[in-house]
Amino acid sequence: MSFSVIIPARYSSSRLPGKPLLEIAGKPMIQHVYERALQSEAREVVIATDDMRILNAAERFGAKVVMTSPDHLSGTDRLEEAVSKLGYYADDIVVNVQGDEPLIPPRVINQVAHNLAAEPTAGIATLCEPIEDETALYNPNVVKVVVNSRGFAMYFSRAPIPWPRDHHLQNLSGMPTGIDYYRHIGIYAYRVKLLKSFVQWPPAPQEKAESLEQLRAMWNGEQIHVAVADELPPAGVDTEADLMRVRALIERGISES
Repeated sequence: MSFSVIIPARYSSSRLPGKPLLEIAGKPMIQHVYERALQSEAREVVIATDDMRILNAAERFGAKVVMTSPDHLSGTDRLEEAVSKLGYYADDIVVNVQGDEPLIPPRVINQVAHNLAAEPTAGIATLCEPIEDETALYNPNVVKVVVNSRGFAMYFSRAPIPWPRDHHLQNLSGMPTGIDYYRHIGIYAYRVKLLKSFVQWPPAPQEKAESLEQLRAMWNGEQIHVAVADELPPAGVDTEADLMRVRALIERGISES
């Protein structure tokens, strides 16, 4: 089984401008992500960017880089342009690794790629983890997923799903009992032919309501395979506090291999 990794990397960020180039332990963040991806089983790792500063930095540490349009509205659009420029085939599998995850475990990159390869009816594979905390369950920034008995997503939502009706009718506190809840982990493997279709579809009503791009694929009848992650990826870098946390971890040698 063969797959590739593409790392979309934009320079602009409302909270952390120039985020991919922020230094962590003497290297730009994007280099940490790239080096983690190289430790996976991927046959090729490519950075897809819209900015010459990122291209120049990536080339300095020896990465393969594809320049993409600055006008993309999402990382999926950037991913599709990259696979087109790279000449990938329709049945090729590509894992999208976010450029702000310098501690991404290579193991989960392999897992999501292998899961998609094993499910020929799926166009996408992704991962999840159990929710064991009431605060996370009701936090709209924590995306929840419901999965059927065959391992395919039934729905993704920012709301707590399934809704624990009896729990709330009885005014109970704590985690509802009798049902398992899962947080979606935002790493995806795609078949290239799915990406080609995805960028042609207009945003779906549920996608716009929830601000969750994966609902576009489900709206158009695509199956998304979901499995519990073999290893929990540490949180990425969205804020200055995240950056300081990751710097401390890497400088102490934690989560580095």
